[in-house]
Amino acid sequence: MATQQIKGSKRYRSAVEMTDLTKTYSVAEASALLNNLPKAKFDETVELYAHLTVDPRKSDQMVRGTLQLPNGSGKTVRVIVFTENPAEALEAGADEAGLDDLIEKVTGGWVDFDVAISTTSAMKSVRKVARVLGPRGLMPNPKSGTVTDDIAEGIKLVKAGRVEFKMDKTANVAVVIGKRSFTPEQVAENAEAAIKALVDARPDSHKGRYIKSITMSATMSPGIPVEATSYNK
Repeated sequence: MATQQIKGSKRYRSAVEMTDLTKTYSVAEASALLNNLPKAKFDETVELYAHLTVDPRKSDQMVRGTLQLPNGSGKTVRVIVFTENPAEALEAGADEAGLDDLIEKVTGGWVDFDVAISTTSAMKSVRKVARVLGPRGLMPNPKSGTVTDDIAEGIKLVKAGRVEFKMDKTANVAVVIGKRSFTPEQVAENAEAAIKALVDARPDSHKGRYIKSITMSATMSPGIPVEATSYNK
């Protein structure tokens, strides 16, 4: 049976026509081009995608990390904190905080938040909901800075634009780098920071070319190919 081709909206087709998909752009050029593409009626999220050459099946070649975006993510981040002292966390800006009661709520299927932070001592209890949080990338992890005893600082960093990234099973990584309402310069600065973080997260065991391709796009825009060669040096 023949598959019907999806042509996309008039706005999307117009954006495709404005983008030369046969060439690669510098980060600055891609940011400027994205800014000039037709916009949706909402403030779209801008993401950077990287296809890596590592082998996701090898445990010593996992790529994950965090970075502090210079200009923030532009996103209102909903943060919950697993802690024995919820009053402290709420005062520091957590949207919800608690331990046994919060674990029970999450066990029931509630995942209406973006980041989960836990104190070190609370992690023993939080592991009970690993099957709920893990697949969604929400499980607190010391490597990502979401297991900390400085709850106030942890919340501050997340709210200010700290984002996490993790390679999927197809060796692709997606990193949020801002909103369409950002200036091209802000998007470019965030993109450079994201690429640097990806390069810094390169596994020691991996040799040869690391980043196969990079693409920048907004929620409703086509992907803009970004030059990746210079980041493989």
